[in-house]
Amino acid sequence: MPVPAIGGRTVAEVVHACHDKMIDEGLAALAIPGLTRDTLNCVLGYCAELACEADAASCPGCKRRTEAQGLQTLDDYIRAHKEIVIGDGAVRLVGQGVETIHTQALAALEKTWSGENYWFWARRVMRKLRHGIRRAHIRGSAMAGQGESPAVILMEPQLPDNIGMVARACANFGLDSLRLVAPRDGWPNEKARIAASGANYIIDDAVAYPTLDDATADLTYVVATTARQRDLRKPVLTPEQVAVELRARIARGEHCGILFGRERNGLETSEVVMADAIVMIPVNSRFASLNLAQSVLILGYEWMRSHEGASLGRVTTYERPLAGGLYLNDDQPATREAMAGLFAHLESELDRLGFFNPAEKRPTIVNNLRTMFLRLGATDQEVRTLRGIVATLAKGKGQARKPST
Repeated sequence: MPVPAIGGRTVAEVVHACHDKMIDEGLAALAIPGLTRDTLNCVLGYCAELACEADAASCPGCKRRTEAQGLQTLDDYIRAHKEIVIGDGAVRLVGQGVETIHTQALAALEKTWSGENYWFWARRVMRKLRHGIRRAHIRGSAMAGQGESPAVILMEPQLPDNIGMVARACANFGLDSLRLVAPRDGWPNEKARIAASGANYIIDDAVAYPTLDDATADLTYVVATTARQRDLRKPVLTPEQVAVELRARIARGEHCGILFGRERNGLETSEVVMADAIVMIPVNSRFASLNLAQSVLILGYEWMRSHEGASLGRVTTYERPLAGGLYLNDDQPATREAMAGLFAHLESELDRLGFFNPAEKRPTIVNNLRTMFLRLGATDQEVRTLRGIVATLAKGKGQARKPST
């Protein structure tokens, strides 16, 4: 079967390189003359639009090739090869074909033998190419904080809907990297995209790995979430402490990750062992089980909160993010002169109406009124409104309402 290629590399290799890395890094690693961001789209389009089918061609490792060869089971795949060498060669699977291939582990072969959906990967890279500026804006906005974020690692997630809800939580709090370890229903999965409610760039960039070791290979610091006590000599941190620690390490140039367990039974002790620290969320000890997305949301919230420049609210063309404190919009806090004018106006009208009775209590009541109004932190506009209310009440404008019976 013909293999579509460019510059001595298969189309699948081009897609793979630009999918697993930043596009520019992938192009540099491929080093194919003439292949740039400007020309890459044609190669991606060939794969994404399944133009290979019209040419009766396919790439090794592509699921389309496996299907075209009629390989429906792992046994079929083994028979189609001369030999499959596992690991260091201690285990060899002998078939009836002519090609010999190598794989690191039998478990990895079981998960990957059917091939990858490179056409889907190509579509994701095309979106990255087309919307890179837009996603850079999302990541670089005031809400997302500054610099790299820790990778969110899901251990063998079962439901695509949960993955989608996790992606939404990640997007909410500027966690841009989502890694999936052996997702039960495979990856990519459209159900996850639907559940993500628009957090498509997280779904598009999410990468599935066959093992936990693969998912954490490039990380220097990993924290594991768990609700159970473990007989392990490891630091146990709160979500707030973890966020501070991650910020500090990432600022030093480290690559960090947060490991979340399975929906059904969390993390195995052997998996927690591989983490540098444990994070435990304060929960009701009589019911400590949290939904996967809820756990990510809590850690994401602390990650966002730990950024000194974090702002509040959303960023759109008509809304600006807010900083903590009194929201004044375009108004200015009232000056002491304006407040003194309000006090003089109010107190004179209360004097006229005989409110201060008995007279000896006047100083105490005045002090209480002034304290109350100063505590409001009123703006100039609000002081003017209050003085207008006092003036209207003093003049008795309008017809008085009859008391209800």
